Amino acid sequence: MTKLLSSRIALVTGASRGIGYATARALAKAGAHVIAVARTQGGLEELDDAIRSEGGSATLVPLPVTDSDGIARLGAALHERHGKLDILVGNAGVAGTSSPLGHTDPKYWDQVMAVNVTANFHLIRCMEPLLKGSDAGRAVFITSGVATKATAYMGPYAASKAALDTLVRVWANETATTDMRVNLFSPGPIRTRMRATVMPGEDPMTLDTPEQVAEYIVPMCTPQWTETGKLFDYRTRSLMGFHSPTKL
Repeated sequence: MTKLLSSRIALVTGASRGIGYATARALAKAGAHVIAVARTQGGLEELDDAIRSEGGSATLVPLPVTDSDGIARLGAALHERHGKLDILVGNAGVAGTSSPLGHTDPKYWDQVMAVNVTANFHLIRCMEPLLKGSDAGRAVFITSGVATKATAYMGPYAASKAALDTLVRVWANETATTDMRVNLFSPGPIRTRMRATVMPGEDPMTLDTPEQVAEYIVPMCTPQWTETGKLFDYRTRSLMGFHSPTKL
């Protein structure tokens, strides 16, 4: 039986753990060949083992998303090998430190912006021609409710996600008349390592898993998905316009 994403090429950043790992695995299970990008070689190898055990396939790319030249080289390699990209999941992100803005070390501000905003700009710049080469290019970026909630002591993270939201909104408007679909996904509190570092006193067993979240990301990556310029709020299971509020 033909799988939902057979013959599709999917690039997932931050694929070595958390939501990225679960999404990459789910996309592969649905038939896509996954280009898995992450800094952690060991995590990528574990992902590859899991994907292969389920009959899927992946190409591992140990690459920091902040390496803009590396992202450009990846785009060129994908063009040479596949001539297109069907799915882009911009998941890689860092939370930074929790502190008042006036006490935030500039190096942490720069790091959060580099990973959460600038890296996604380079992904857009380098992958757009490949996505336009697909008959149904799909892009999903992982955001957060702090982008609109402006949670105290999470300034760099909140500002970076607000910037990412605007970046994605602009891109969605620019590609609205093409076959591409560009959307945001807000997972809310999920049982990930990053969440545990931000909320160390929280019981992780009260949170949904990355695997549960991935079940809702995969449909947004299919040719059958027709919405663009929208935000999917996992907590409420609702699709909304970018200007609507969402929760952390």
